[in-house]
Amino acid sequence: MSGATACSKVDDSPYAQVQKDSTQRGARAVAKDAEQGSSFNKFFPSSGQGYTVVFSQEKKGFAEAKLKKDAKDMALLSISDTASLPTAAKKYDSATEKLAGYPVLEIGNTQTGILVADRYQVKALSRDPEFTKENRRAWIQKFDLIGLSKLK
Repeated sequence: MSGATACSKVDDSPYAQVQKDSTQRGARAVAKDAEQGSSFNKFFPSSGQGYTVVFSQEKKGFAEAKLKKDAKDMALLSISDTASLPTAAKKYDSATEKLAGYPVLEIGNTQTGILVADRYQVKALSRDPEFTKENRRAWIQKFDLIGLSKLK
């Protein structure tokens, strides 16, 4: 039996990385102690400055919102619980820089992520070229990172 898929479209959404990580050899299902995605919603930034935050998905261990401006998707914002994906948290061991006091990684040219409390990955993914690395970093800092760090 082959594990290959017939998908030819490149998916650069946060789901793609989660899917890749969760289907690797040795990966396990969502950890029983992973947070419910709905518990993350209160930590997302609010709409403002011409941007609208629209929640688009939540499941155990993950929540995502679209960041829209003038009805155009500018970015995806997400929080994921790495309790189910320890390899995702491990990547931050190589971080040489911090953002808001947390290790930060630039993933390719379109994603920025931080690891909060050694467990929660907060990411911003540009969906429009106008949404730059600086925009991603600014929006990540708009999350309630202190509140998220206290989530048990």
